[in-house]
Amino acid sequence: MLTLHYFASLRETLGVEQETLTLPTPGMSVAELIDHLVSLHGASREALLDTTRVLVAVDQTIVERDHALQGGEEVAFFPPMTGG
Repeated sequence: MLTLHYFASLRETLGVEQETLTLPTPGMSVAELIDHLVSLHGASREALLDTTRVLVAVDQTIVERDHALQGGEEVAFFPPMTGG
């Protein structure tokens, strides 16, 4: 089971703050998870595909899209932080 969190503009775009999901395939990558979310939830999830606007953290560590998931993780999707 994965716990998925969506932050900031992603939360607003997707209309959900948090959800749980059974990992379809142990060892699947974050990119494959995103593809799975798009197929499950439709076009609104396509916001997750933009690698320039979405960072992914697994268990509070930022990871690349090729990071392998085993199940039981907490996965967070959020826009890059800016300051000024």
